[in-house]
Amino acid sequence: MEEEKKAWIVSVDMGYGHQRAAYPLRHLSPNGKVINANNYPGIPEKDKKIWVNTRKFYEFISRFTHIPLIGKPVFGLYDKLQAIPKFYPRRDLSKPILQVTQIYRLIRRGWGKDFINYLNQENIPLITTFFTVAFFAEEHGFKNEIYCVLCDADISRAWVALDPSKSRIKYLAPCRRVVERLKLYGVKEENIFLTGFPLPEENLGGKELKILKSDLAERLINLDPEKMYRQKYSDTVTRFIKDIKIEARHRHPFTLTFAVGGAGAQRDLAHSILLSLKKKILAEEINFNLVAGTRNDVYLYFKEQIYRHGMQKNLGKNLNIIFEVHKEDYFRSFNQVLRKTDILWTKPSELSFYCGLGIPIVMAPPLGSQEFFNKTWLKMVGAGISQNIPSDTHEWLFDWVNSGWLAEAAMSGFLDGRQFGVANIKDVVFNGIKEPAKSFQLL
Repeated sequence: MEEEKKAWIVSVDMGYGHQRAAYPLRHLSPNGKVINANNYPGIPEKDKKIWVNTRKFYEFISRFTHIPLIGKPVFGLYDKLQAIPKFYPRRDLSKPILQVTQIYRLIRRGWGKDFINYLNQENIPLITTFFTVAFFAEEHGFKNEIYCVLCDADISRAWVALDPSKSRIKYLAPCRRVVERLKLYGVKEENIFLTGFPLPEENLGGKELKILKSDLAERLINLDPEKMYRQKYSDTVTRFIKDIKIEARHRHPFTLTFAVGGAGAQRDLAHSILLSLKKKILAEEINFNLVAGTRNDVYLYFKEQIYRHGMQKNLGKNLNIIFEVHKEDYFRSFNQVLRKTDILWTKPSELSFYCGLGIPIVMAPPLGSQEFFNKTWLKMVGAGISQNIPSDTHEWLFDWVNSGWLAEAAMSGFLDGRQFGVANIKDVVFNGIKEPAKSFQLL
């Protein structure tokens, strides 16, 4: 058996998005682990200080929206500084924004040089899920190829080098809109590859997608109890999920999973959802997962709400809090939970691409310019639906289920999402394939 080729897999410990994108690629790394550029062993104190300040500011701004009166205007001002410009009319958007010039100023003073010196100990490619690391590599003389995985359905100018016409950074795009956006930013066409987002391979089941199709078949039963969707689109279902008995009885109760972002924003939504679903939870008519990620404060908040509203007897049964101390353990647990999740309720973050697993997304309000674009992308794919009033979840959510609407969203995500991001990235990096993602996907 031929030994698998290796590449440095590098992310940053800020929120979940960049590390979630890196997690499915971790096996490509020499030690099987993702390296975080902002907290690797031996990081110089001056470099660490820059990263710490950046992370604190990011998390502060993300939570700032909760502050009455001034929260939303202040967040809006910050978001405007890094906003993604309108796509049309097509025009030259290659001029660097302030954020990029500031990053390069710090890099040219030595930020990131120690890290690239460390990576240069082995002559293997770099795959990073954060643009600053790609800038480090180019400016400080990384001696192999530089690849940057993009984590949203549209991106700001911050992801592209100071002078894109001279840059050797190669971009791994999750969807067609990002490919076209990179061209507007001045990235050379030969440095752009449409691969799809790297989804967890443990949720796929190989080239035949056996695990995904099996999970989706069961999900469709839960999402379409009246057979509204399956009767109307039976040919589509049987064509793409052949050899799966979609009329079989489901093996898990109807399951809703609610996930907050890495900064802990929107956790208050859980309070309204819990209250609305209380009767169904107590009667064990629904499984409800609350995803706290690695944030102990969010875990304690969820637990407090469960006890406050008298649902503690259901905790650990049909009411669960998903929490882990370490990010890698969290991603592993979360991916396992998704296999028996019928609906994922979350803001349109990088998790938008998880619609490719055949999971309909109920979208919480977006935070940040890129999430508004993710929301638009999800709606265009047909896999995402904006949440209704959280306190009325017990009514509208089940109306949507009984109508077959969410079953249709699940199939739309499966059909138009891209499942083979990891394989496509490997083909680009190690096999020199220019167009790895030839498919029928529209977006």
